[in-house]
Amino acid sequence: MTKLKLGPLEDDKPVKLTIELPAVVFRDLKTYAEILTRSGGAATPAEPAKLIAPMIERFMATDRAFAKARRNAAQPVPGAVERSG
Repeated sequence: MTKLKLGPLEDDKPVKLTIELPAVVFRDLKTYAEILTRSGGAATPAEPAKLIAPMIERFMATDRAFAKARRNAAQPVPGAVERSG
């Protein structure tokens, strides 16, 4: 059985976003969806477009530099005065 980085896809309220992909990336996305379906990672055939969000989410979750930068951005700036509005 193939060990893919993506598992079953969650049903979540989407935000509409229009993107353009190179044809080669779209073909690979279609192939990934087919393999995911065959490996039992999806109950129904996955639409390639539905893989984009989980792939980006997985990418960001495993990007250590992004996690560090996000933690640093969430920390208050020393000496800054917090204002209530």
